[in-house]
Amino acid sequence: MSSRKIVLFVCVENSNRSQMAEAFARIHGAGKVEAHSAGSRPSGRVNLKAIEAMKAVGYDLTTHTSKGLAAFNGKEVEVAVTMGCGDECPLVHAHQRVDWQIPDPRDMTPDEFRGVRDLIERKVKQLIDSL
Repeated sequence: MSSRKIVLFVCVENSNRSQMAEAFARIHGAGKVEAHSAGSRPSGRVNLKAIEAMKAVGYDLTTHTSKGLAAFNGKEVEVAVTMGCGDECPLVHAHQRVDWQIPDPRDMTPDEFRGVRDLIERKVKQLIDSL
């Protein structure tokens, strides 16, 4: 049995914040966490701005897909992190629930978008350290 803790990052569209959080958890939590992301109303695509922002830090977000919460309903996770978008994912069984209140970068300038990316990275590192 794996000792890695399952962490789920949730947002509405699963196209920006939750995708970047999943990527950073994979980078900084390799071997320690199993990272996933999902959306309550997935857009069906990962935002090109998110792809570019993560490419700048050496991560290929084109390997990710925008997906819904259905696969996680009834599944047990260590931590469910919502990104400040009002999602609660009540059918996901989480030992801990955290809401980060991160602004939606979708319509931000590239510099502002990178600022949100960096904020997400800091929060993911703190979360992994706390596990």
